[in-house]
Amino acid sequence: MNIVHDPQRYQLSFTSGALHLRGAPVAAGLYRENRDWRETNRVLRANNLLQARTDATSARWARELIQRLEMLSDPEIDLLTDATAEESMQLVWAATCRKYSLIGEFAEEVLRERFLLLQPTLTHQHFDSFMSSKQLWHEELEDLTESTYRKLRSNLFAMLREAELITEEGVIIPVVLANRVRPHFARRVPSDIRFFPTREAA
Repeated sequence: MNIVHDPQRYQLSFTSGALHLRGAPVAAGLYRENRDWRETNRVLRANNLLQARTDATSARWARELIQRLEMLSDPEIDLLTDATAEESMQLVWAATCRKYSLIGEFAEEVLRERFLLLQPTLTHQHFDSFMSSKQLWHEELEDLTESTYRKLRSNLFAMLREAELITEEGVIIPVVLANRVRPHFARRVPSDIRFFPTREAA
């Protein structure tokens, strides 16, 4: 596999530790009505549609969710509004990988690669090795505090579990892309199929 290293700084703000799968179709539905992400953010917060306990958490969750959903095309957003649980997980995971190149690269270079090589598990050690390999290209990783590093790792694995890509024990779960989702991923260059543990050609 030819890996192209992106010299741009990684965005490391995936601090919520969740994909917000229940909130994603709600936000997508609001956006489909107004085609305005700022208004969507306002309505999500005003009505606490993400069911946060505090205003600050509501604001953070809404901002984080919208930043990811902005990565989806309008047809993908339309699909998300009436998606099955499987379709929603795949769309939101792809959006997260598009938003955060660190997550996307880990999904492609570690998660998918281990699956294709018949190595069935994914552990924190694999993340640690991946991060070490990226420090040569991304100096910002060297500046992470230990607590921030652990939080990033914990959040990423939480999202992997929520997307049903790994089990609680770290066993990789093979993915069959949903029929309505696959064409959207396949037409992108490079294909978003690369973000999933599947034998479908990326």
